[in-house]
Amino acid sequence: MSDTIGNLDATVNPQVGEPLKFAYWVPNVSGGLVTSSIEQRTDWGYDYNVKLARTAEENGFEYALSQIRYMASYGADHQHEATSFSLALALATTKLKLIAAVHPGLWQPAVLSKWIATADHLTGGRVALNVVSGWLKDEFTAMGEPWLEHDERYRRTNEFIRVLREIWTAGEGGAEFSGDFYRVHGFDLKPRPVDVPGRPHPEIFQGGNSTAARRNGGTVSDWYFSNGKDYDGFSEQVEEVLGHAKTAQRLTPVRFGLNGFMIARDSEKEARDTLREIVAKANKPAVEGFRNAVQQAGNSTGDKRGMWADSSFEDLVQYNDGFKTQLIGTPEQIADRAIEYKRRGANLLLLGFLHFQEEVEYFGKNVLPIIREKEAELAAREPQLSGA
Repeated sequence: MSDTIGNLDATVNPQVGEPLKFAYWVPNVSGGLVTSSIEQRTDWGYDYNVKLARTAEENGFEYALSQIRYMASYGADHQHEATSFSLALALATTKLKLIAAVHPGLWQPAVLSKWIATADHLTGGRVALNVVSGWLKDEFTAMGEPWLEHDERYRRTNEFIRVLREIWTAGEGGAEFSGDFYRVHGFDLKPRPVDVPGRPHPEIFQGGNSTAARRNGGTVSDWYFSNGKDYDGFSEQVEEVLGHAKTAQRLTPVRFGLNGFMIARDSEKEARDTLREIVAKANKPAVEGFRNAVQQAGNSTGDKRGMWADSSFEDLVQYNDGFKTQLIGTPEQIADRAIEYKRRGANLLLLGFLHFQEEVEYFGKNVLPIIREKEAELAAREPQLSGA
């Protein structure tokens, strides 16, 4: 048993007996996952992504998340739309679950519910959503859509998710919902999404670190996605989201995903040198432009708490704070960190890489087996929870 596992306090994850799940960021946006001139042997095109998806599902990845951009921004000059790209990748694979990012305000939930139902049947129940409230004001205004204040965007997201769930689960007579942003009356969706055991409807992921995002995560989302965080930062979010969940009428327990940029190398020095090179070669104008744009996120809230509110320049070189999670080092070191995050509540790690194809293979061969060994140690140490 490793020192890390041996020194753990009691786990706080009620699903500790379940294997940690893994997702990867689909590179459907140009520029890679770091805003840097360092070489990134990755590509945003379809053929590359099909090969990557097939590699990922054979190397321990259960999910893939297609990010959403509608316009060129901060090193991402080209982008494929997330829902169509996700469906294409799902049809090119056999096991991988594809999570498509969508913006309330740019989609009507009833229309999206129909798209998901169709995609779910085409893929045998392998489609999910990541509902993102939006941080890039220019995308909304360029398309003539109103840009709401931060907490109003999350209030709209709350209704958006509730409408989706109502449509997918409504009984005879169809869905009924009357809110401030959305209304549906007698909307009867046929066919419904695929009946997957243990899944009341297609999974709904939702991101954001703000107070409003945490409230949504605890009350209406199936999964709460966190930007990159250190141990204490992640634990603090889990505690608050679970507090909201206790008073909510939920169909399933809330689960937690955490973003991390993985640099797994044979030696810690090699991994740390790679990180230093990424930051040293950062595209400074693009990173600063991104920093200015995301002032509409965490720093625009009343309590100054949320996405990127406490991010340094170095953090923003990986635009979802992936360096903060510190999945950087040898396979053994990374496995120890993964297990600690699992103990603190993580059910899924969402990973980005510098060279996707090669590093996904390296993960499956060298990192994942160690994580599985350490999971068995953790479950043996916490037998009262291992079957929860």
